[in-house]
Amino acid sequence: MKKSIILLAMACVSFAGVSQVKPMEIPLYEGKVPNEVPGPNQEAREVRPDKTVIVTKVRQPTLTVFLPSKEKANGTAVVICPGGGYAKLATSHEGTDVAQKFAEQGVAAFVVKYRLPDAAVTVNPELAPIQDAQQALRVVRKRAKEWNVNPARVGIMGFSAGGHLASTAGTHFTKTHIANPENLSLRPDFLLLIYPVISSDPAISHKGSFEMLLGKNASAEKLKAYSNEQQVTAQTPPTFLVHASDDKAVPAQNSVVFYQALLQHNIPAELHIYQNGGHGFGMINKTTKELWFESCINWLGSNGLLSVASK
Repeated sequence: MKKSIILLAMACVSFAGVSQVKPMEIPLYEGKVPNEVPGPNQEAREVRPDKTVIVTKVRQPTLTVFLPSKEKANGTAVVICPGGGYAKLATSHEGTDVAQKFAEQGVAAFVVKYRLPDAAVTVNPELAPIQDAQQALRVVRKRAKEWNVNPARVGIMGFSAGGHLASTAGTHFTKTHIANPENLSLRPDFLLLIYPVISSDPAISHKGSFEMLLGKNASAEKLKAYSNEQQVTAQTPPTFLVHASDDKAVPAQNSVVFYQALLQHNIPAELHIYQNGGHGFGMINKTTKELWFESCINWLGSNGLLSVASK
């Protein structure tokens, strides 16, 4: 009986240790939000029957901070961009749930509640998401010492349209869209792209995401500029990709063409394509016992991003 009580106590302590990561939501910008159209905050939050949380009409972008315990912290950080077709944000299963898991692994995680390309909110809708992604990278590097982060190990992650945003941050970083008085690097050190929207090629494109971002009558030149497999260079960060073959919303070819472009430029890359899973499965692809998050952690480790010694 005494042994059982001790084991139960140990389990409770262990559980408490896992659940101690308390998120903190902060404004993404200290002052005026760039590229904004002044107006009332009409942000809406919906909790769906499956308990996932959807946010729309973001006017005041934020960063939700998940810091690992000092004992676990390895210095690596990841900025997370939830998906939603540039029309909404799936902030829980493609955001906070993932951030919690990263923090448990010693990785500081930061969920961006970014502005959607809405003319009622932003003067230049196509720039608002990338401005917020760049600002998130800047804030994490600016406060790196405070948050126990190595500024040379800050990556970005995105799901679906959030994957398009993350891949834009990883391929368009030479152009700065925010005030950056410290001249901090806006290049992510690695990319984690989960069933990402990548290409504007009509044969594989997620038309809705590109129309939301660029409008229904975007020029061929503009579509090419945001077709991120065409923007890969030798400076594009190492990348981990996940997709499902039966994804009817965002065809798996989006990940494939980005992966091929990475190989052409000798960029370290790893691609996981499941036979089934569809789109939007978040952390868990219920069609397989394999956990892509574990593969992701292994990839980070194999690239020297989990070693405390190099912090």
